[in-house]
Amino acid sequence: MTAEFLVPLLALMTLLAFTIFALVSKKRTEEKLHNPNADKSHLAKDAPDS
Repeated sequence: MTAEFLVPLLALMTLLAFTIFALVSKKRTEEKLHNPNADKSHLAKDAPDS
């Protein structure tokens, strides 16, 4: 295995890993957004009542 083969392969694998991570995170965030029983975020809890 030479560097001409290994470097692009590692770059594509890294890109694939980050894409999968982003899609899973997006799905979990959307599920939590549509869940009425989900806890509020810590930032929302710190806001004063108005």
